[in-house]
Amino acid sequence: MIKVEHLKKSYGENEVLKDISFTVARGEVVALIGFSGSGKSTALRIVAGLDKCDAGTVKLSSEKVSMSFQYSALFDSLSVRDNIAFPFEVGENLKPLSLDVINKKVDDTLNLVGLPNTQDLFPAQLSGGMKKRVSFARAIIDDPEIILYDEPTAGLDPMASTVIEDLIVKLQHKMNAASVVVTHQDTTIKRTAQRVLMLYGGCLVWEGTPEELFNPKNDNPFAKQFREGAVEGPMNLLS
Repeated sequence: MIKVEHLKKSYGENEVLKDISFTVARGEVVALIGFSGSGKSTALRIVAGLDKCDAGTVKLSSEKVSMSFQYSALFDSLSVRDNIAFPFEVGENLKPLSLDVINKKVDDTLNLVGLPNTQDLFPAQLSGGMKKRVSFARAIIDDPEIILYDEPTAGLDPMASTVIEDLIVKLQHKMNAASVVVTHQDTTIKRTAQRVLMLYGGCLVWEGTPEELFNPKNDNPFAKQFREGAVEGPMNLLS
């Protein structure tokens, strides 16, 4: 569903992505991990079409792509209902739908993310975890085949993080989409992903399963440093 080949991106003299290649299959959740500044969010934004690469290609087997942003990106002046329905009411590439159909889709999607009867609330009335779920609802209302999550549990307490992780798994089972989760949180990696890609210094430095990443016997220096959260290690030696 997603095929990234030899992706490169620089901002001025800062080479953020040096030569990244990876694929994501239908129904697969891939965690894109790495310390801050490793290039993972830049790679995600390029896959989403929000940024352009300097070189390389991104091939998507579907145009039905959605993204859930790190800080939810809800419109404060709009109700939960209007935030979720926003793609249908302003999107140029979506089929026009009647008001009744849109409202039914909003209700069904809110039920799916565990937020029934919240249509008339506004973002200021929601907790951080609820905002994330509304963001998810907006991302999936048009039944996407590719879902991109940027730090879905950032800023949440452990209980709210667990709710969001459970929801990612639930959506995966229901929608069978190809998904990429940018994260640095251990539980999110362990509970949502089938495969892990580790970036550092704009390079893909390790690939494997969550079980391999967190296995104490895995002596790959990059995996070990990430697993242990160590200051010293190969990641601070790369330019």
